[in-house]
Amino acid sequence: MTMKNYFSLKGQVALVTGCSTGLGVQMARALASQGCNIVPVARREEKIKEVAKQLIEDFGVETLPLRCDITDTGLVDETVAKAVAHFGRIDILVNNAGTGAVAPAEDITDEQFWNELDIDLFGSFRVARAVAGQAMIPARYGRIINIASMYGLVGNKTAPATPYHAAKGGVVNMTRALAAEWGKHGITVNAVCPGYFWTPLTKETLATESFRQYAHNAIPLERYGKEGELDTAALFLASPSSSYVTGVVLPVDGGYTCI
Repeated sequence: MTMKNYFSLKGQVALVTGCSTGLGVQMARALASQGCNIVPVARREEKIKEVAKQLIEDFGVETLPLRCDITDTGLVDETVAKAVAHFGRIDILVNNAGTGAVAPAEDITDEQFWNELDIDLFGSFRVARAVAGQAMIPARYGRIINIASMYGLVGNKTAPATPYHAAKGGVVNMTRALAAEWGKHGITVNAVCPGYFWTPLTKETLATESFRQYAHNAIPLERYGKEGELDTAALFLASPSSSYVTGVVLPVDGGYTCI
């Protein structure tokens, strides 16, 4: 009997945004562990070069670190073009880059709100548009994984972040819209909605005793997410075998959004 590795990504290419720290790096490592070549993308060039070097050492895959600001349409298009020129393909996009403005809604400025939308929502669209147009539609194949948030599905009473909720809610329904539109090209578009994971954006909030207690009471599993617990969601949605899964919004939140 022949054994099949349903999650093998050998020879494929994944472009991962926000790949300088945190969840972006973790998902890039998960993909690389299955033989996927990685294009780490972020604003901090020294960080993505470090990530690329580590991926090569640990997994023996090929990498192409590219500095990019996803609020710059021209730079996004140029970055994707460089990746396509180098590898000849982009099979997987992990739209992970994002930010987060935490403040009471009555104190949020117009600039804060627009910045959140420009990065988390429009930025994700810019990259998806470029990757689909330059690589996936011509190839009639693609796996787009948008990293939204459980806060794109619900509100919250403990960490006021209305612009973040709005932007991530937009990412959730943009995922459905793109899945509907690009399915005819063999492209699947899905969203992952992480719960509370340790990242540079969240560590200040998660480290407080009051928030630990809140999380214990609000999350059925009674804890934050651990490093690596997002990996299998990314691998499942990136797999060539997941070809009939599209438009799905997958919370990985310890059960937070089920109650």
